[in-house]
Amino acid sequence: MNPHPLLAEAIAGFSGLFEEARVAGEPDPTAMTIATAGLDARPSARTVLLKAHDARGFVFYTHLDGRKGRELQANPHAALLFHWPRVRNGVQVRVEGAVEIVSDAEADAYFASRPRVSQLGAWASLQSETLASRETFEQRLAQVEQRFDGREVPRPPRWTGLRVRPEKIEFWYGADFRLHERWLYECDRAGDWSKRMLYP
Repeated sequence: MNPHPLLAEAIAGFSGLFEEARVAGEPDPTAMTIATAGLDARPSARTVLLKAHDARGFVFYTHLDGRKGRELQANPHAALLFHWPRVRNGVQVRVEGAVEIVSDAEADAYFASRPRVSQLGAWASLQSETLASRETFEQRLAQVEQRFDGREVPRPPRWTGLRVRPEKIEFWYGADFRLHERWLYECDRAGDWSKRMLYP
């Protein structure tokens, strides 16, 4: 099914800015802040890396038992922020929406593309849990390396991708004297998209 024309326009706009960020030499155009909240409504933010995007949403990968994984399972809504200061006069893209787990096939394909050390690290890490010492983690990593010696590393069962399905996409274009230009694409409960300009 084809996406709503305004959603398609917003995704195309994002893709264009993403390419501008790459050409402009942003250190990592895929870096995005993701804000989550558990059932206690206390927000938490960190930087993750965008691994895929299309009209279905924006995908990153993590361990479901880490803090953000637990929060997104309890409260499957997130806000994303891209900031590319080298693009034009500075650009931000804000995305808000519901979160879903990607298919096993999609997660398997991405995991298989990762460097082997990253694959082993996903098995060795108890993400967000207390770590007694760096040596403890290095020992776990060595054990995992021995376990999978000579064969492919499968995806850990609780390691997967999460897709933020956009309900709001805002483009923020920096301007002198704080006279910024802002455009908001927004989806209502019926699935219809609208577009409007916001005051700076």
